[in-house]
Amino acid sequence: MAELIGRPVELVRGALDECVRLGLIRPSWETPGRLHAISPDVALQPLLARQESDLLARQREIADTRVEVARLAEEFAALRSRSERNEVEQLHGIDRIRDRIKELSAGCERSLVAFAPGGHQTPDNREASRPLTEALRDRGVTMRTVYLDSIYNDPATVEHARWLVGLGNDVRTVASLPARMIIFDDEAAVVPMDPDNSAEGALLFRGRGILAALSELFRMVWERAAPVATGRRQRTSTDDNGLTSQESAVLRLLSEGLTDEGVARKLGVSVRTGRRITAELMARLGARSRFQAGLRAARLGWIGESPDDEGGVTELLDLDPSRTTTTPGGTPPAGSRLAGC
Repeated sequence: MAELIGRPVELVRGALDECVRLGLIRPSWETPGRLHAISPDVALQPLLARQESDLLARQREIADTRVEVARLAEEFAALRSRSERNEVEQLHGIDRIRDRIKELSAGCERSLVAFAPGGHQTPDNREASRPLTEALRDRGVTMRTVYLDSIYNDPATVEHARWLVGLGNDVRTVASLPARMIIFDDEAAVVPMDPDNSAEGALLFRGRGILAALSELFRMVWERAAPVATGRRQRTSTDDNGLTSQESAVLRLLSEGLTDEGVARKLGVSVRTGRRITAELMARLGARSRFQAGLRAARLGWIGESPDDEGGVTELLDLDPSRTTTTPGGTPPAGSRLAGC
């Protein structure tokens, strides 16, 4: 208090008011009109208690905020992970692939388009596809499917293709297809991880970019494909170079470096049939080797894109784990099929 002596009255009054607020002085009970000083360790205890209480409350608020931030971060990470999974989902095993395709088919509302390579379809697959195909038809879903010309080697598959057309589905065929594929409503696409072995698993794409590219691929193949023939296919149909669609496809595939087995898989025929077509082309070109045949075919303008002949079709689901690679007669064994429509 001695420090206040000689100071301006306003400053002294302000200092006294602050001491009163802090509880350091109070009016004397013994001598009215005088002030009584209180020991700081006693007077300031309530102030310290209030500050400690405020600090604890603030710490609790910070702890609650930290918990909330952690919860939001976890939710964000889960949403981002879910979004990434939805963009590209890996499907392992025939059961998982079939289940996912059935789920997507059940939710399909507008259109379903598909590539179905691999040749003829098994009786079990044809029968299993009928209820699903009819359900899609009843919901007004537009269906377009491209199959291989080689299904004309199997009358039962051709008959099934005509049944699909009778339901109002659009079905076409080409000599070869890039890979098995199904696109649902232009929003989800299922393709095999390994185009030559669907048993390896499948990928489900939902990204807009990849869907746009796959849809454009389908459109390009669809435009050069031929409708299912109402009668037996005219195998003598040729292009301006006198080549059938299969012969043109064989030349193109050989120029890409495919083996006899790879060419047969792409055509959905046996290796023996693929080799026969290659031998006939070499004979027509007067070539003694494939290299020489390629040079002469290029010189004649035989290697290039050309429309494919008429062909046939099959079912909506074609996941037969008993089929993998092409064997004589065009039947792929051991799980090579992903799905068909």
